[in-house]
Amino acid sequence: MVHTGAADDAALWEARHAVLAAGYGGSPDPEDPALVLAMPIVLHIPKSDPPSRSALLAAAATASVALCLDPRVGVDPDGEPGPWRSAYLAWVGSRIRKVSRRARGAQWRAAQEVDGITVEVDGAQARALVPGGVGALDPRIKKLQIGGTDLDHDDPGAAPYGTPVLWVDAALDMTVGKAAAQVGHASMLLAGAMSVDAARRWAKTGYRLAVRDADSATWAALSDLVSAGRAVAVRDAGFTEVAPGSVTVIAAL
Repeated sequence: MVHTGAADDAALWEARHAVLAAGYGGSPDPEDPALVLAMPIVLHIPKSDPPSRSALLAAAATASVALCLDPRVGVDPDGEPGPWRSAYLAWVGSRIRKVSRRARGAQWRAAQEVDGITVEVDGAQARALVPGGVGALDPRIKKLQIGGTDLDHDDPGAAPYGTPVLWVDAALDMTVGKAAAQVGHASMLLAGAMSVDAARRWAKTGYRLAVRDADSATWAALSDLVSAGRAVAVRDAGFTEVAPGSVTVIAAL
């Protein structure tokens, strides 16, 4: 379930939003690779009747931002920390990483038992899990494959009016797993760049958004918006698939 913040205390909401607005990723990586922090994203990709790529990416992006603004990453009205707060703050203070894994059948059902948020968009489902050390990953998630499955690019048409769009650079030809991590970054950046009130209005829609592929002409126009401060861009560290510093996703404000 996505917590929309509709009945949430305004000050508590503002405090959670301030964490995203402040930026993240300042701490260096630990020397022990097992202690590197990451947010797992589980993509539901059944063998028969798989979802459309754009809808699955939208679900992954929505789940990511919903977890980042969920009351459980903040404090309650008495000032007591939520159950996800410590893990979440440690993660946003480090180099932000997301790792996508695919699941189907019993694997997908088991993933629902691990702390996180599942979102469905047009029949596609993705679950963002509470971040943690990659060496301490829940066994139910650790067994899931990271690669090996992809989805064809689709053309779902124009996004509904007023819906934020996360534009993926089609020229990079990222796998669906890589793209899911990148749009997850983008939804976080977008929420942080919004005003408190705008972000809360977005929350009341369930963080409704769309993901679309951008051709070269669209990408050039979007890049101009980034230069003008009217859009946010994800620059990848280049650990997998793309060159370091590549801009992978752009979302207009």
